[in-house]
Amino acid sequence: MNLAMHKQASLNPLLWKLDAIADLSDQDKQAILDLPMSVKVFEADSDIVRDGDRPSECCLVLSGFTCRYKILSDGKRQIMGFYIPGDIPDLQSLHLKVMDHSIGALATSSIALIPHESLHAVLERHPGLDAVMWRDTLIDAAMFRAWMIGIGRRSAYQRIAHLLCELQMRLKAVGLAGENGYDLPVTQNELGDALGLSTVHVNRVLQDLRGEGLIVLRGGTLHIPDWEALQVAGDFDPAYLHLKR
Repeated sequence: MNLAMHKQASLNPLLWKLDAIADLSDQDKQAILDLPMSVKVFEADSDIVRDGDRPSECCLVLSGFTCRYKILSDGKRQIMGFYIPGDIPDLQSLHLKVMDHSIGALATSSIALIPHESLHAVLERHPGLDAVMWRDTLIDAAMFRAWMIGIGRRSAYQRIAHLLCELQMRLKAVGLAGENGYDLPVTQNELGDALGLSTVHVNRVLQDLRGEGLIVLRGGTLHIPDWEALQVAGDFDPAYLHLKR
């Protein structure tokens, strides 16, 4: 595989993700492939960008599993979103110069670092791509709203079922989930930090979902025997993801 083909293969998740939420022209796709970037591997439980940093690059997830999080003054962590291949979790750093949270790797993750100045230049030359990136940012905000509703109003059972449904839809959009499941390299402690639950409570709910035949979770792989029933359990409506398909 030559260098151009290797780069295209690496960037496929981003192209699939953007193509799932908007119409990309061939010129827009080529502009993405032409972006200069360096690739760095981050091990699990390491920071990619830290709270208070002034980054000069955006981070594109090529492989692995990452999160957006904040550490409170008492040392507790709140995870505010999970980010998968194709996502640019710190796209806001193009305009908000100081990070007010951290981006961390939950599993070994390959990250493409794209210079801000290069991304600004490409978006100026390609207004259609600029609009797609803006749409992606708006969808990220919609996901925040869904998470806030979950933590504020849904039961623990609904929160976990809803999150598992969300990840199924998002991973499938970038070719990383089958019809009935996906790899889930997230611990019960990390699920608790994301959903405002204790590890004991997370474990209890997962046992309930298993007992009802809604999920099989083994060795970091999630199987969903009854997709429709899991959606009902989580009160899941995928409209907020704004996927074309």
